[in-house]
Amino acid sequence: MSTSSPEAVKKLLENMQTDLRSLSMECKKKFPPVKEAAESGIVKIKTIAARNSDILATLKDNSSEVVQPFLMGCGTKEPKITQLCLAAIQRLMSHEVVSEAAAGNIINMLWQLMENGLEELKLLQTVLVLLTTNTVVHDQVLSKAIVLCFRLHFTKDNITNNTAAATVRQVVTVVFERMVAEDERFKDIVEQPPPVQGNTNRRSVSTLRPSAKDAYMLFQDLCQLVNADAPYWLVGMTEMTRTFGLELLESVLNDFPGVFLQHQEFSFLLKERVCPLVIKLFSPNIKFRQGNSSAASPAPVEKPYFPICMRLLRVVSVLIKHFYSLLVTECEIFLSLLVKFLDGEKPQWLRAVAVESVHRLCVQPHLLRSFCLSYDMKQHSTKVFRDIVNALGSFIQSLFIVLNTGNPAATNTSTGGSGAQGAAQGGPGAGGQGGSLTTQAAFEYRGTWIPLMTVSVQGSAKATYLEMLDKVEPPSIPEGYAMSVAFSALLDLVRGITSMIERELAEEEAAVRREANPDQNTQPEPGAHLVWEEMVSACWCGLLAALSLLLDASTDETATESILKAELTVAVLCGRLGLVTPRDAFITAICKASLPPHYALTVLSSNTANLNNKAKKTASKTAPLAKATTTHPPKMSRGNTGASYSIQGQSVQIISSSSESHQQVVAVGQPLSVQPQGTVVLTAKNIQCMRTLLNLAHCHGAVLGTSWQLVLATLQHLVWILGLKPGVGGALKPGRAVEGPSTVLTTAVMTDLPVISNILSRLFESSQYLADVSLHHLITALCSLSLEAVEMAYGTNKEPSLFAVAKLLETGLVNMDRIEILWRPLTGHLLDKVCQHPNARMREWGAEAVTSLIKAGLAYKHNPPLAQNQRLQLLLLNPLKELSNVLHADIRQKQLESVLQILQSQGDSLGPGWPLVLGVIGAIRNDQGESLIRTAFQCLQLVVTDFLPTMPCTCLQIVVDVAGSFGLQNQELNISLTSIGLLWNISDYFFQRGEAITQELEREEAALQKQAQEKGEPLNRPFHPAPPFDCLWLCLYAKLGQLCVDPRPAVRKSAGQTMFSTIAAHGTLLQQSTWHIVVWKVLFHLLDCVRKSSTTADKEKIESGGGNILIHHSRDTAEKQWAETWVLTLAGVARIFNTRRYLLQQLGDFFKAWEVLLDHIQSAALSKNSEVSLAALKSFQEILQIATPVKDSAMPTDALAAMGVPPILIDPLSAPGPGRPLLRSDSMLERLTSYNGAELQAPPPGEESALEDAALWWSAWNTWYRTGTDSTRPPSGGTGTDRPSFVPSQPFLTALVQIVPALYQHIKTVFSMEDLRKLGVILHGAVSIPISSDASPFILPSYTEAVLTSLQEAVLTALDVLQKAICVGPENLQVMYPAIFEQLLLFVEFSCKPPQYGKMETKHVANAKYNQIQLFAPAEWVALNYVPFAERSLEVVVDLYHKTACHKAVINEKVLQNIIKTLRMPLGLKYGCPSESTWKLAVSSLLKVLSTGLPVARQHASSGMFDTMWPELANAFEDFLFTKSTPPDNMSIQEFQKNEAIDVEVVQLISTEILPFAIFIPKDFVGQIMAMLNKGSIHSQSSSFTEAEVDVRMREEFSKVCFETLLQFSFSNKVSTPQEGYISRMALSVLLKRSQDVLRRYVDDERLSGRCPLPRQQVTEIIFVLKAISTLMDSLKKTQPENVDGTTWAQVIALYPTLVECITCSSSEVSSALKEAMGPFKDFMQPPVSRVQNGES
Repeated sequence: MSTSSPEAVKKLLENMQTDLRSLSMECKKKFPPVKEAAESGIVKIKTIAARNSDILATLKDNSSEVVQPFLMGCGTKEPKITQLCLAAIQRLMSHEVVSEAAAGNIINMLWQLMENGLEELKLLQTVLVLLTTNTVVHDQVLSKAIVLCFRLHFTKDNITNNTAAATVRQVVTVVFERMVAEDERFKDIVEQPPPVQGNTNRRSVSTLRPSAKDAYMLFQDLCQLVNADAPYWLVGMTEMTRTFGLELLESVLNDFPGVFLQHQEFSFLLKERVCPLVIKLFSPNIKFRQGNSSAASPAPVEKPYFPICMRLLRVVSVLIKHFYSLLVTECEIFLSLLVKFLDGEKPQWLRAVAVESVHRLCVQPHLLRSFCLSYDMKQHSTKVFRDIVNALGSFIQSLFIVLNTGNPAATNTSTGGSGAQGAAQGGPGAGGQGGSLTTQAAFEYRGTWIPLMTVSVQGSAKATYLEMLDKVEPPSIPEGYAMSVAFSALLDLVRGITSMIERELAEEEAAVRREANPDQNTQPEPGAHLVWEEMVSACWCGLLAALSLLLDASTDETATESILKAELTVAVLCGRLGLVTPRDAFITAICKASLPPHYALTVLSSNTANLNNKAKKTASKTAPLAKATTTHPPKMSRGNTGASYSIQGQSVQIISSSSESHQQVVAVGQPLSVQPQGTVVLTAKNIQCMRTLLNLAHCHGAVLGTSWQLVLATLQHLVWILGLKPGVGGALKPGRAVEGPSTVLTTAVMTDLPVISNILSRLFESSQYLADVSLHHLITALCSLSLEAVEMAYGTNKEPSLFAVAKLLETGLVNMDRIEILWRPLTGHLLDKVCQHPNARMREWGAEAVTSLIKAGLAYKHNPPLAQNQRLQLLLLNPLKELSNVLHADIRQKQLESVLQILQSQGDSLGPGWPLVLGVIGAIRNDQGESLIRTAFQCLQLVVTDFLPTMPCTCLQIVVDVAGSFGLQNQELNISLTSIGLLWNISDYFFQRGEAITQELEREEAALQKQAQEKGEPLNRPFHPAPPFDCLWLCLYAKLGQLCVDPRPAVRKSAGQTMFSTIAAHGTLLQQSTWHIVVWKVLFHLLDCVRKSSTTADKEKIESGGGNILIHHSRDTAEKQWAETWVLTLAGVARIFNTRRYLLQQLGDFFKAWEVLLDHIQSAALSKNSEVSLAALKSFQEILQIATPVKDSAMPTDALAAMGVPPILIDPLSAPGPGRPLLRSDSMLERLTSYNGAELQAPPPGEESALEDAALWWSAWNTWYRTGTDSTRPPSGGTGTDRPSFVPSQPFLTALVQIVPALYQHIKTVFSMEDLRKLGVILHGAVSIPISSDASPFILPSYTEAVLTSLQEAVLTALDVLQKAICVGPENLQVMYPAIFEQLLLFVEFSCKPPQYGKMETKHVANAKYNQIQLFAPAEWVALNYVPFAERSLEVVVDLYHKTACHKAVINEKVLQNIIKTLRMPLGLKYGCPSESTWKLAVSSLLKVLSTGLPVARQHASSGMFDTMWPELANAFEDFLFTKSTPPDNMSIQEFQKNEAIDVEVVQLISTEILPFAIFIPKDFVGQIMAMLNKGSIHSQSSSFTEAEVDVRMREEFSKVCFETLLQFSFSNKVSTPQEGYISRMALSVLLKRSQDVLRRYVDDERLSGRCPLPRQQVTEIIFVLKAISTLMDSLKKTQPENVDGTTWAQVIALYPTLVECITCSSSEVSSALKEAMGPFKDFMQPPVSRVQNGES
């Protein structure tokens, strides 16, 4: 119910009347005046009530009268009456019916009561009611009322005091509230305040309104009173305390800041009165230093007084909070003072209240921002904000520094006698109870233990000691209180600043985002950024120092969490503002805290050093040295303890490693370092810090920039210590360290590990949300981290740290959508540094990372897809290729395995990536080992079997190259062979898809051609002029060609067969021009290479073919293995020439090619390897069997020119390759032209092919001739003991000779005598060549059989062909007969005189017959058994002579003489011939030849052609009939008789064919014959007969025939000339004389020898002579007596006495012969004729 409602008014009137009545009752007896006044008051009230409608207003107007009775009642000083009156007055006041005058009266009355000390509480109550219910009390009255309250405050009564104090406070508030209300009323009226003249407060008051004036006067007097000066307005004050005054000042300032800010007068008061007052009152605190109050000091320093000091600080807090903008300079002083109060030398309580004050500032970020703007950012100003933060830091640090270790309580002791109490409370930190209190949250650092209390709710600064207004003595501060407040202040400071700046930043960003167009720019002024940066720059050093120290000392998880959060927040803020140095510093601090104590991590220490320099720079920028208050730039000392910042000259550790004692160890592990060190421990706090670090990286990666390096390096070390190892995809999993059981993890951390591992992975997954620049920072950091790990892993086989590599992989995998921007740095680093690393594990991970990234990149669904983004695909595949440069096999293995996987998964879509992939498959080297090559080959097989159709045709050539390179590798033979098979498959594919490939390649070619033209360069590709499809084939052939000269025989063989098969099977696809390249660049090139390799191959024996494979002796040297290749190649080329002859002949240089081929055949034939040479001849035979192809009617007429014959024929041709120059032996051109009878340039139309062929055949003949000459030429020099370098084999020579008949058929028309002679030389040479003893058993089945070898057969066949050709040929050919005879006769001589092959020693078959064992002695050469060959040749000669005896050439060339001359040798040797058959055949042949030839000779006797023949013939007879050789001992009698019969036949020939025609025969010859017969008639025989055989061995038959013939012609009637007769007579006399001598000698010897028998031969001789005599006697009997000369008779008779003397001989043989000889003498036994006849008696 309001006081003005009718009911309230009615009630008031009733109450008043009641009060008045009560008063009159009380005063009835003692105080009658009062009673009367009361009663009149009742009347008055009633009158007012009755007369007026507005009762209250009327009451108020008459209030002086209405109040009077009560005032008088108070004057009675009777307690009961006074109380009654005061209650009544209060009721009136509460209804606001008291006027100003009445109020004055009331106050005066109250003053009197006060002076009398009556009803003090009631007084106060009344004053309060009076002032609060209305505003009628002003000016002096008001001041009197206030003074009254003050006076009551200082009474002796405690209750009164307190009530008065409260009343004063309320009254003061009322005064100011009135002013506020007054301002409110007048706020719409704008007044021009009159100018202020001067600055005295008196004048300025005049401008104020009434309430304002009261307030002003009150405040001014309060200042006066506090300053102990007399008040101006509060007259009557008797007593005042400063503490109360300060409290009142504080409450006014705090409650009514608007008053001071809006009114200049009040502002003036603040500046002029309050601030100086505060500064003055502070002075004892400033000067005081604890422990300096010694008696020695000259002037005793006033000690700080807690109540005043504390209140001053409260005032200062209010001033700063509300009036900072007015009092900038003053605040600077206050703040500096505040900072000073935190000094360690100040009393403990002072520091505590100071730190509470600082805390109050710290929760007001906007205020702090203002400080920064006003001081720190101004030149020549104290860096107040920085000092506050630094002071807090120093303060915290100082709490840990115990000055005197003996009594830590000394630091707590304050003045005022409470030292003992302080000591008691400060003890536990240093005392022994510390251990039991570890559960309490606390800080512990180097033995100082400080408990942590909960001092205030986060974000509010609830002070404890600043509120202790009732304490007079300084309180004792519990241990840990100051620390707890400072800690809260720090956290609130960080929280406030960061949230403020973050909020403003967010607003700014939102504004920027709202911007539709940049014209309407609503960005905040750029100054904002500067302020933020300055704030951070100013505070970061101090914050970092303090937080690091606290972090190190913290033992409570929650506290640690708060500190870490603060560090994290600042770091992130710095990152957002781009302040690199502080950001890195805070991150470094968190990093260091994560690692074990003393952990040496270079990146952190070096970073700390950089920070130091930067911090110095920033300090010098922000703090000019002119100011005395400048703090020192933060200094850092690097020691074991990490780094320390120095603040205000005190060194503050950032991280030190003292606090191991109170931390729970959760893990023990190996440090990640080069040298093996001991173990390190991780505490729960380390893990907590690590989580913060993970949180920082995960949530704020975008602002980390270069700090990624620090964060990741630390994480790497922690991961290592915890033993996390990377798994698939780069995620880290707990794994045992390789080094053994060095890592020990508690269960606490074991449960954390999966979480940490998970966060780590998420951290890198979240990199996909980073901006490109931030992502680059991350990659760069990982790369440099990886570099360190790489450096560290050098030279050790320890497990390396794979953290960086694994995380690079993880980052790459999650950023596939923008892989291009990080691909190069990522893969570049992995390839260059990691994959090449000597440490296998490191390498393996590098390769794993690269290959996983490539596979992921190819599998990722890019936009646009890879198929349309060729550049990206090549970018992704490129590192795969780069891996080929790594030499380590394990890396290549990984690379190839991933190629296999890529082929299997993405093979169909590789497209333009094929060349790269194929390049990787083909990058094999022989030093790589089998398994690598095998893997690569698997890839190739997959490509060839599955992907040829899907790849661009331009890559087919690369496939061929790659397959070829697998053929050429030498690690795995099977792969080489299989790859040759692949080449065959590829060729099949070409064949099947020919058209499609051709089209695609031609399109590509056209494009390339165009590009080349634009650039003005020639098109560069292999085999260029050929069409592209043909080029593909040529590349294939070229590859196979390389494989054909591989060092391994199996590869060569396989490649050769494949190549010739391919050319045979698919050659039809090639264009004609391409065949030219095939012939010259492929086939002949291959032949050249093979020839070169074969001729230089090693002749060393190869023991085994690897493993236990035995090698056949025909392949046991490299040379023999190459021989096989040569054979294969030559045969293949020859076959192509054979089958594709028609095609090749159209190429235009077929003749040249033919020459080159022949040159190859020749050099092969002359090779020192029998296999090669024989095969060459077979190839020769093959190309000679070519039939002349049917000509196309459209062939050009000038065919020979088209073949290119003329220039080649005219110039001597030099063949390409190592063969000798093919120089013509005689100009074939002349022969061809003469043969054709026409000029070469225009052959008649039908003759071109003949002419062409003739040229080819003639070339072939020359090749044959050169081959033959070289191969049969005997070795020169050397003695027989040297083994000749090479002797051609029999099969080779046979083949060589067998070519002649076929070849001759083609060249017979131009075959000349000269050629025949050449041929003869070769045939002779061939036949002369011996065979090695080891080969002989195969060629000569047995030495006793007379068999021709195939070579000899071939030679005779060749001569036979020639002879037949001459026979049927034209006349001019017959001049060749003698040459053929000459050749054959040479062969005949072999029967007795085997040919010598150079100076080689050979065994003859003749010897071999008797000692076959020696045949197999090593290195011997056996001359063939030439006898059958010679005999066959002889038969041929006889036949041929029979046919040709009458030919002119035969006669002119003295063939017969030559035959006889040749036969002389076997005839002369007779038994000395190697074979008995030889001389027998020779005799029979001689007889046959003579039977044909002698008539011819007689016929041409006159011509003299045969003159020289006769002596030869005579010699031949002589040599044969009287041979010097003796018959063998074992010859049977029958044999001997047969042989004698042959001799007889010869003599018969002489008697029938020669002697009868003596007139046609030269005389000398006849004489020789006669002498021979003479000799034969008494021939002495060999001495080897046994006595039993003597009669047989005498050749009696032969002697007889000789005698008979001799005698027949001696005593012949037909003697035509005396000369003849003389010859025969001479012969007889010689014969007889010889007989006489032999007989005489015998007789003498017989006599001398006595009983001894004579030597065997002498006996034989005498027997023979005796038989001759008997034969002679027989002959003489048969002869006409007139033919016998008288002297002959005389000689015959003279023999008789000698014969008689022989009778005494003892030999029975001689006796019987003597008997026969003496018998015929009986015919001389006639009576002597009378001498008368002779003219005597």
